[in-house]
Amino acid sequence: MAGGADALPDYELLELVLFAAIPRRDVKPLAKTLIARFGSFADVIAAPPERLLDVDGIGETTVSALKVIHAAALRLSRTQVLNRPALSSWAALIDYCTAAMARAPNEEFRTLFLDRKNVLIADEVQTRGTVDHTPVYPREIVKRALELGASALILVHNHPTTPLSITLDHAQCR
Repeated sequence: MAGGADALPDYELLELVLFAAIPRRDVKPLAKTLIARFGSFADVIAAPPERLLDVDGIGETTVSALKVIHAAALRLSRTQVLNRPALSSWAALIDYCTAAMARAPNEEFRTLFLDRKNVLIADEVQTRGTVDHTPVYPREIVKRALELGASALILVHNHPTTPLSITLDHAQCR
């Protein structure tokens, strides 16, 4: 506790989560297997449930525990940008977008709607596509921006073929 989150390597942090989901069992080998298969703690909790279930020793309860951790991480990163000027904290915005979509298996096109003070009004996935393509319909984005009374937009999409890659564009609505 004194060392903080960085005091533990990924497999030990995952081991603590797995211990809560699978009591009375040594979960260190399972934690190491998951890290070896998916790459990192973040990649494990963001992995699709069906891929997690392919690992021996992982059941629905464990998947649920991992997905709760993922949801908590997303909510925590969202609070760093929600109701705060998005453009004054570009690093928090990048962290949030990375947590929300960089590990998605398919391309997503997301729009962040901002008010006149650049405070986030809404974050919405506009479309989900394939591994290397997602359609974008500008008419639908503009329609939604008008419904929300947005003054600016940040357009974001990920690149699943390039891990942890996202693209952000900012536009003022006039």
